[in-house]
Amino acid sequence: MLIIVPPTEEDDVTEPKRSVLLDAGSKTQDALYDQGTAAAGSVAGALALAAELGRSAPLPGTGSTLQLWETLATLAAADLTVARTVEPHLDALAILAQAGQPATEGTWGVFAAEGPGTRLEAHPHDHQGWLLTGRKPWCSLAGRLDHAVVTAHLPGGGRRAFAVALGQPGVTPVTGTWVSRGLSAVDSGPIDFDQAVATPVGDDSWYLVRDGFAWGGLGVAACWYGGAVGVARRLLRSIGDRAPDQLALMHLGEVDRQLHAARVSLATAADAIDAGRASGDAGALLAARVRSIVADAAEAILTTVGHALGPAPLVLEEEHARRVADLQVYLRQHHAERDAVSLGQRLMGTGEGQW
Repeated sequence: MLIIVPPTEEDDVTEPKRSVLLDAGSKTQDALYDQGTAAAGSVAGALALAAELGRSAPLPGTGSTLQLWETLATLAAADLTVARTVEPHLDALAILAQAGQPATEGTWGVFAAEGPGTRLEAHPHDHQGWLLTGRKPWCSLAGRLDHAVVTAHLPGGGRRAFAVALGQPGVTPVTGTWVSRGLSAVDSGPIDFDQAVATPVGDDSWYLVRDGFAWGGLGVAACWYGGAVGVARRLLRSIGDRAPDQLALMHLGEVDRQLHAARVSLATAADAIDAGRASGDAGALLAARVRSIVADAAEAILTTVGHALGPAPLVLEEEHARRVADLQVYLRQHHAERDAVSLGQRLMGTGEGQW
């Protein structure tokens, strides 16, 4: 567990390497942190690590959900480009496992976002199964991955998930659209599909109603948490540079409070998932709550650390500046006030008090 306290003279605050969710440090997690650091900013290195972890990382809901999220958070604390690459690969493998379908060898993504002015449609074909036609937005690393789980609209309404080989002629990533300063290496532009062959994953609408949909969203939150830990560690290192004044201690305490709230929320959610208490509406409500708690904590930490450290690390330190920019972009997967509205609607729909 990452415990932020003012260091003693014997403490080494220059490069803490410890698990960021579990109660005890782990040599395995320290090694994983080193791997994430070694691949920092490199999509090729991150993809190689994703393929390796895909053979060993546990699936959510199988008794080791916290271990899975610990892996994601540790990678995110090391580098968010790595975490942003690994997380969807592991999520895709989990989706296929939940559907009872084998995963083809190679790297995977998950393309399930929708956007204004774009629509991907799926149509059955007598000889080739299903064909996808149209544009799909927000397709991270589409030009670098082998396969993806992609959602598309059905002729009679609703959506369905499909497994798609991204190297086929009917799949064309749209280049030149990704201008982001954060997660700049994780190109997430659209894909144009032109009668691309696809294999159904689950039944109609299964992708959105399965329990794993909420669980996957919490895996993303674990990455946000790990990214916030990385930012917070820069503040902790600054305490070793000079004796902290009252403001520095206040900033330190505020960061610790936010990290603790996020960490406890994730650990509690992981326990609920593995205990079978996070299915159906209960799982969706839990995910909405915890994602909001973690996102708010990460945003608060960005603000607090920025106030505490001033402009120098943002303009003079490549690692810190990249980490802050990456986390700011990554957090926008949370829909802020719109997700708060969604949480309120879920509470109203339960028909019973929650407090």
